[in-house]
Amino acid sequence: MQPSRREFSARLFGSLVAYGLVETLWTRDLFADAIKPAIGDWFRELVTMTKDLRGRKLSDLEFQTKMEDLYRRVDLTALAGLVKLDEIEKKTKLPENGAASLGFDLSRVEGLPREVEFGKQIFGCRKDRSIVPHGHANMCTGFIVLKGKWLGRHYDKVETQKDHYVVKPTINREFGPGDLSTISDHKDNVHWFKAVSDTAYIFNVHVTGYDPDMSGGSGRLYLDPDGEKLSGGLIRAAKMSSTECHKKYG
Repeated sequence: MQPSRREFSARLFGSLVAYGLVETLWTRDLFADAIKPAIGDWFRELVTMTKDLRGRKLSDLEFQTKMEDLYRRVDLTALAGLVKLDEIEKKTKLPENGAASLGFDLSRVEGLPREVEFGKQIFGCRKDRSIVPHGHANMCTGFIVLKGKWLGRHYDKVETQKDHYVVKPTINREFGPGDLSTISDHKDNVHWFKAVSDTAYIFNVHVTGYDPDMSGGSGRLYLDPDGEKLSGGLIRAAKMSSTECHKKYG
């Protein structure tokens, strides 16, 4: 059976990644037509979704659902090529503690505004190192695994007290390439990823400050999920500093 044009292009792209030719072909505008428009359309859809979230056309839960659908439809090979994962692996020394946080350029994606309204980064860890447990406020985030394997844990933040949070475990499983998760202020708001392969990389998009009526910043809220077990499957998770959290979980 003859492969479709899309299947043939995807196989070709994989070969180019393997031989380190991605950047040369991209800068000379020689990618197959079936590949470049697909990843461009994907990011343009993300731009539209983000505007709808900020414009109150979507709730955070609705945005979270749409983001999960969008992540399921991404061409993972094309995404890895766009963010230059092969170069990242060659040039980046992953830290002894915690995760490397790496940026990437979207200027090559045609049709995107100069300033997109979402943040984006790649996280990388060596084996047994973590994107440490933390939560957020006024933020929606989506993750998709680019390479390697992670143990991913998520929690719902049920209560906020002076020195602790009350959280409820929601996800505890292994994530491999193409697996995804999302967070919003009302679902799976706390997350923690630990690399279980020699190296592991995860792609992240985040929208911060989307609700002007919500007080507080959207920075990381570090906590200790290894806390007192309460009734109903809840956990009393002490608040931590970044240093404390990375010392225990990084």
